[in-house]
Amino acid sequence: MSITKEKKEELISQFAVVAGDTGSPEVQIAVLTERIRNLTGHMDSHKKDFHSRRGLLMMVGQRRRLLDYLKKKSVKRYQDVIQKLGIRR
Repeated sequence: MSITKEKKEELISQFAVVAGDTGSPEVQIAVLTERIRNLTGHMDSHKKDFHSRRGLLMMVGQRRRLLDYLKKKSVKRYQDVIQKLGIRR
């Protein structure tokens, strides 16, 4: 369900604003999106896992808040992240 260290490093290098950047909204959104995708696959096969469902909903909410923040700060960066990750909205 969790992402591997290599995958996380790949996402960080792909979405980092500057070298070594791990805290920018773009990186956080990308990492959360990957975790959400992994957990969504788990939920397909384990429909009654309500503890994981709560964690999934919390991650979706956190990603939504980060996307709202990014949209408020810079619409261009927001659109770039949504396009790269394939998130609709």
